[in-house]
Amino acid sequence: MPSILGIDNGLTVTKAVIFDVDGRQLAVARRRVPQDIPHPRHVERDMAGLWRATAEAIRDALAASGRPAGDIVAIAATAHGDGLYLLDRERRPLGPGILSLDSRALDIVKRWSGAGLFDAALELTGQAPHVSAPSALLAWIRDNEPERYARIGHVLGCKDWLRYCLTDTIGTDRTEASTSFTDVTTQAYSRQAVELFGLSAIFDALAPMAGSAEIVGHVTAQAAAATGLVEGTPVACGLHDVTASALGAGGHRHGVVDIVAGTYSINEVVTDTPRVDARWFCRNGIAPGQWNAMSISPASAANYDWFLDTVFRTELEASQAGGQPIHALAGAELDAALARPSGILFHPYLFGSPQAGPASAGFFGLHGWHNRGDMLRAVLEGIAFNHRYHIDALADGFRFDAARLTGGISRNPSFAQLFADVIGRPVTLSTTEETAAFGAVLCAGAAVGLYDSPMADPRGAAVDGPTYRPDAARHDALSARYAVYRNLADAMAPLWPQLESLSEGSQQ
Repeated sequence: MPSILGIDNGLTVTKAVIFDVDGRQLAVARRRVPQDIPHPRHVERDMAGLWRATAEAIRDALAASGRPAGDIVAIAATAHGDGLYLLDRERRPLGPGILSLDSRALDIVKRWSGAGLFDAALELTGQAPHVSAPSALLAWIRDNEPERYARIGHVLGCKDWLRYCLTDTIGTDRTEASTSFTDVTTQAYSRQAVELFGLSAIFDALAPMAGSAEIVGHVTAQAAAATGLVEGTPVACGLHDVTASALGAGGHRHGVVDIVAGTYSINEVVTDTPRVDARWFCRNGIAPGQWNAMSISPASAANYDWFLDTVFRTELEASQAGGQPIHALAGAELDAALARPSGILFHPYLFGSPQAGPASAGFFGLHGWHNRGDMLRAVLEGIAFNHRYHIDALADGFRFDAARLTGGISRNPSFAQLFADVIGRPVTLSTTEETAAFGAVLCAGAAVGLYDSPMADPRGAAVDGPTYRPDAARHDALSARYAVYRNLADAMAPLWPQLESLSEGSQQ
């Protein structure tokens, strides 16, 4: 019975997921991949360790499926976008991989903004550079680690590193290639874009582009020994995880806003016209002549995970030891908090924000009579409010009537309903839990002819899970809270740099 392997590497976990050709999940295996934070704003991980963890997850998924590895007819990977994974000219890892949570290039991006580079970049590439963009990170390495910069042989994304480990081939796909250096009109690499950032020396190191549903290699003997896969299994090029999630959720089509509540607040629409605006990235779509408008920031469900880990630590440890599920316990306290008035608001900016400058997270309106349930409500509202900020921006440029929500936190019915009430639109979940991995599977299946294209979804209407419809009264009440949330962000704008300077002073 043919099956397909999708690899999904996030910022903390790498997954191997096996599906049959009809889209039914057969097995999933996960491995945590440690993050290293050697200095403030540096968020990295060991590239060899990432591959080992992924190989172990693949081997575990094969065992859990109960099927022979020879049933796997194709493979594709997706992974966190942006960030930076470098190889030297001998194809060896050149330092640790840099995650998209990294913000070491903040001062460079500030300087570019003040020098007027943002407008030129927006016009040429369809996006202004941000702190974890390959352009900014490469400029930081150029300025701070010149010896490393001089040794760069290949500039890759995370999924491209995994492809190399599987196939010993170098390359990327159209969606990943457009994170910094492509012309928004031609959708091809632009030497002018590289020169704009002062990075001419690395133009030839940019990974060659292929289609997401194009076979780019086969599993090598070494990779087969590490993973349990069959040597020679075809590997497709894969795609950026934002687009993979939208595709796997059944929402990668016109008239739909795709929302991923994960580490990042991801909000995306598909367009046939390269419409450019500073509030979103206009990047290459899966197909030529198609673009993805992404409005994103690193300010979503990672705040929820942090809150559980920090405030529900005892219950979390008990849950992991076999006690009551932590999400059920937290959900009960959340429901109680939602049933009473609250004056608490939370900016979910623990790892970044859509605000200019070094914004940070914070509770506002907190009093001694509040409890952790009230704080949890504020955290989840803050996450939904940040998504609304991006969705409202996209609504200024594109028409969409439907919203599809994915991400682990979306499985909580209270949050899904809160989300619909905040954005004022019906929100539909997907029946497929591992949506990003299935987006990769659709590309792999199309690459070997099982599907007509990555958009030829075999699940049909079965992909649609429950739909949560907004309550008008709750939407109005939450809109009033959202207005205060935005006003507080505006008021904090001149204070966040001062808070940052206090933190920097404490490091000295």
